[in-house]
Amino acid sequence: MPAIVGAAQVISLGNSSVFHIGDVYKIMPFSSAKTFSGSGSFNTGESLNVHNSLSSTNTYDSDIMDQGILLNA
Repeated sequence: MPAIVGAAQVISLGNSSVFHIGDVYKIMPFSSAKTFSGSGSFNTGESLNVHNSLSSTNTYDSDIMDQGILLNA
């Protein structure tokens, strides 16, 4: 079903962002990244109370490739 969209204001988009409104045939990434972080790293809010006793981040990755983006055009 076709989408009817009014005005849209986009302030900024990052390098690997995806922006779509309405019907989409295909969305494919052109870049990928892997992020390792400890517990409680990406918490956001006004009044957080996070208690992390002993915490360690396992960065060992045994596979060669996670998700390929080779054929994305």
